[in-house]
Amino acid sequence: MYYLIAVFIIVLDQLSKALIVSKMHFGDSITVIQDFFYITSHRNRGAAWGILQGQMWLFYGITLIVICGIVYYIQKGTKGKALLGTSLAFMLGGAIGNFIDRVFRKEVVDFIHTFIFGYDFPVFNIADSALVIGVALLMIQMLREERGTKEKTYGENGTHHS
Repeated sequence: MYYLIAVFIIVLDQLSKALIVSKMHFGDSITVIQDFFYITSHRNRGAAWGILQGQMWLFYGITLIVICGIVYYIQKGTKGKALLGTSLAFMLGGAIGNFIDRVFRKEVVDFIHTFIFGYDFPVFNIADSALVIGVALLMIQMLREERGTKEKTYGENGTHHS
């Protein structure tokens, strides 16, 4: 199930990027919601916010390690933990989506361009969104687990039981 989520994200990411590459020139922008949301054809040869431009071998290595780690945790740690599995699936799909771009295009295609509270947010893509959603879900899972551990240790009224 989790791998199907990842595959869905990869397919959606790659189809959207192929559409941008085939229908728009670099720098073209389409207004969706004035002063808030645009489709802008952009490329990134670095990581988030364009850092580490051109360091492809570094990205290849890190991404392969991350993918292996995520697959390992999906296989070993998600039994009975749907939220954890879903978060890892989103991260896996996002990591592979951008990895495909780096391998075959030598750059990542970005196109989601937002202005949030007047801030011109860096242009991103569906894979990036999946990574952020996956990390957010992972944080929720960790908070739930921590809360469950505290309740087992201290009980519902907050006092320690021996």
